[in-house]
Amino acid sequence: MYDVVLLTLRSERDAPGGCGSGGACCGGATGADTAPTSQTDTGQADTDQASSGQTDTEQCATERPRVPVLACADALNARGARVETVTARSDAEIDAVLARLDGPARPDGLTWPDPDSKTRLVVATASDGQLRAVLRRLVKRYAPAPSKRPADLAGNRTLPDLPPVAVLPLDPARGGTHRDLAAQLGLPRDPAAVAAAVLDGTPRRLDLLRNDGGSVTLDGALLGAADDAGRPLHWRARVEVDDTILTDGAEPLLACAVGNAGGYATLNDVTLLTAPDPADGQVEVAVAVPVVVRSAWGRKRVRLEVRRARGRAVSVLPREGKVPYLDDGVEGELTRKRSWWVEPGAWAVWSI
Repeated sequence: MYDVVLLTLRSERDAPGGCGSGGACCGGATGADTAPTSQTDTGQADTDQASSGQTDTEQCATERPRVPVLACADALNARGARVETVTARSDAEIDAVLARLDGPARPDGLTWPDPDSKTRLVVATASDGQLRAVLRRLVKRYAPAPSKRPADLAGNRTLPDLPPVAVLPLDPARGGTHRDLAAQLGLPRDPAAVAAAVLDGTPRRLDLLRNDGGSVTLDGALLGAADDAGRPLHWRARVEVDDTILTDGAEPLLACAVGNAGGYATLNDVTLLTAPDPADGQVEVAVAVPVVVRSAWGRKRVRLEVRRARGRAVSVLPREGKVPYLDDGVEGELTRKRSWWVEPGAWAVWSI
């Protein structure tokens, strides 16, 4: 029977100001000062800090398990699984849990996941940002430095297959009008059903977006902002998808969506992304550009032009100032070029 670790981070509603609002608590780095994630040439993981100087999960722990966690543990125990609940208070404590997924020592000295591990991980999440925080630590643990790239690593990837995780949503309401990633993927929300997926399910492999800011994206990112009255603000940036230039930075933008899944497919009544698929090996990108046109009577009006492209990589280069964004629900500001690229099938969820 399996050993199951139920890992909990602090709920955003338990944290003053909301987890991920100010210091990116549990959600990942918000600034451009983070280093790329990889195993360094010395074999040690780089220090990965948020722009506030704190790590992802400082102050991000509950003192006692939430009711869904206890219910899931009971369901697992009833099936004979050995269950441990862990509340992570730091990156180091997350890493200690992830170390249980390591495989045997390799001749090249790389830390590698064990494909035959008898330990299974359940991540109890109050937000997609919390799930992302755990995936960022998995990437940091197992991604080799470019100078240590092994021969058995797939040519279209920079990291091995990450160990599957089960997702236990802590807020059922997020499956309704606010469709979190678990809802988009059709994953179970009931604790007993999550337990069944852990013990009886199969890994469903999904694409992962890595970026040169040292973080990862599971669902997507939305760049842009609105004023206090809700009116979108104009900004400029050069946006490229592979060899396609969606905008060169000379014209104003209202929004840019970078989609792995469909969380940012629409903005108000505007469709930005048409068919985001988290398992097709591509990222879908859209920019919304206000265009002035003249009617047959010579009157000017503004229409919104949406330009889209799909590919393996996207870059956004702000032309002026700071560009606010949401990445897996976590707020940040883009001040310099940011590139995302697809790692096809790099992570997985337990599903039935």
